[in-house]
Amino acid sequence: MTLHYTQTVVILRAPRVVDRYGNATSERDWSAATRTTVRRVSVQPDTSTEEDGDRPTVTTGLRLITRRGVDVDLAPGDRVVAVGRLLDTDGDVARYVVGGRHHHTEARLKEVIG
Repeated sequence: MTLHYTQTVVILRAPRVVDRYGNATSERDWSAATRTTVRRVSVQPDTSTEEDGDRPTVTTGLRLITRRGVDVDLAPGDRVVAVGRLLDTDGDVARYVVGGRHHHTEARLKEVIG
């Protein structure tokens, strides 16, 4: 067992809100989100930015990395609770393939404050 994959995260997936005509919207109902605990992953720092102005913001980036041969059910639009933060999935989830087989999964996560 490697010591690099020692963190636990929780993946939150919320259903889309349905409008009064029965159509799914782009808005999510986070009060009805399912929670999936994922153990033995690595969460590492990624890029972070600060913006000054009328509304100062800090965007903190983290990267979720799985062990070799492990995939997770994570998709754009999901949220992840990791290292004491509620993070949004930032873009597509990368699933790396080596020699025709799944090698590992990586996802960029972000938190925007401000």
